[in-house]
Amino acid sequence: MADVFIYDALRTPRGRGKAGKGGLANIHPQELLAQTLNTMAERKKLDKKLVDDLAVGCVSQVKEQGACIARVALIAAQWPEEVTGYTINRFCGSGLEAVNSIAAKIGAGFIDGAIGGGVESMSRVPMGSDEAMMDGLNLELRKRMYLVPQGISADLIATREGFKRADVDAFALASQQKAARAIEEKRFANSMFAVKNPDGSVALDRDEHPRADTTLAGLGELKAAFVQMGAMPAGPNGETLDQLALNKYSDVKAIDHVHTGGNSSGIVDGAAAVLMGSKEWGTKAGLKPRAKIRAMATIGAEPVIMLTAPAPASKKALDRAGMSVKDIDLWEINEAFATVPMQTARALGIDMDRVNVNGGAIALGHPLGATGAILLGTALDEMERANKSTALITLCIGGGMGIATILERV
Repeated sequence: MADVFIYDALRTPRGRGKAGKGGLANIHPQELLAQTLNTMAERKKLDKKLVDDLAVGCVSQVKEQGACIARVALIAAQWPEEVTGYTINRFCGSGLEAVNSIAAKIGAGFIDGAIGGGVESMSRVPMGSDEAMMDGLNLELRKRMYLVPQGISADLIATREGFKRADVDAFALASQQKAARAIEEKRFANSMFAVKNPDGSVALDRDEHPRADTTLAGLGELKAAFVQMGAMPAGPNGETLDQLALNKYSDVKAIDHVHTGGNSSGIVDGAAAVLMGSKEWGTKAGLKPRAKIRAMATIGAEPVIMLTAPAPASKKALDRAGMSVKDIDLWEINEAFATVPMQTARALGIDMDRVNVNGGAIALGHPLGATGAILLGTALDEMERANKSTALITLCIGGGMGIATILERV
């Protein structure tokens, strides 16, 4: 594969994902993405006709996020008619999959320059809006295997790994503290722009979800989020969701429910875009490359426990790049639940001081389809700020999948 260069990465702030309450809740998701595209074009003085395609990750592709939001957002942004768009759903890995999809096309020589990114308005199109659940309501599949909700999977991982409530709360506190430091030091300023209302006023110019005043005591007062869910009867013989999960993991006597709203990812709105191209395309566009993609990979894992694939996906990408864990300066491991980066770091032997150095989704939020592209931009900025050379971005994905992308600064 030919070299694929990253020329820019841009994101919106992450607004609280509550209907009518967050700073972005009154912005249509098409317009959220359109503003991202137009702001990127303006700041890079980009000739839009040079962009061959747009891939957009979006998980809940219904209602306002239906109708191929990638293409319709281009129309809303008044981009040239020649620029095409397509929408991807690889659950929480959708934004990074969109980036990787575009990178693969460029590397193979099918296109020259394009954009990958993502969007999710969780205030306007909440999780579950597609009414399909993880298994698409396939009753025949449920007879063979019941795919439990991710919160139960996260608690199952914690139980098997021996992570206690104090451990996941401590990780969550660190995420909040690192995000607070990053915000105070304006580490996100390069890649974040202020979203505007239709009248031109500023809708949101900061991430809304972080809580700099978080304490361990406060986290400890929160109730475990998935106890009642785990006790719900769901199996053909009246088995609870916990029991259905333990049918697959008989080595565990009972699930220790440790995850709460404080040590799980936040529900937010957001959009992101990553501009990529060949070296020749960048020269033609008058752009300077910031990094190149060294490798990318996806992999499947056991679908009941569901969230353990970031480690093997990362290993697969590292093998393709001829690299080892020690060759990676910075790791962005999505904090869907605290146990995910904790388990990934343990499985790969990663030093925790290299993981999510500016906080993660526990503090900043997880706008499902956009998060992968956001994390790539965060890693890119931090490589430049801290004078680092390499970064690996990885996310767990529903149904037992993982995705990883390795960047090298140029």
